[in-house]
Amino acid sequence: MSSKTPIKMLHDRILVEVDRDAGERRSSGGIVIPATAAMGARRLSWSRVVAVGPHARAVEVGDRVLFDAEDKAEVEVHGELYVVMRERDVHAVAAERIGDEATGLYL
Repeated sequence: MSSKTPIKMLHDRILVEVDRDAGERRSSGGIVIPATAAMGARRLSWSRVVAVGPHARAVEVGDRVLFDAEDKAEVEVHGELYVVMRERDVHAVAAERIGDEATGLYL
């Protein structure tokens, strides 16, 4: 596959960027928590959508989505790391266009 080969997502699949800074976090007191620190509960991740398949209905390119990164397939394209998942694996969508349907929470 050459570096110019286009990629089309199929069915309800979506492709999201992997946030490289997601591993390291800061506590409310300013303490840095490394990515290797064990957490009691699973941690969900926010990522930006870069591609969607033709049957994805609630997600569009540019949206930020909340998902469980623990059990998703990662793929490297041109040196960048992405996650491929089905639309049904998305827990929430954050986008300007959904203002009328919003819960009252803002990012």
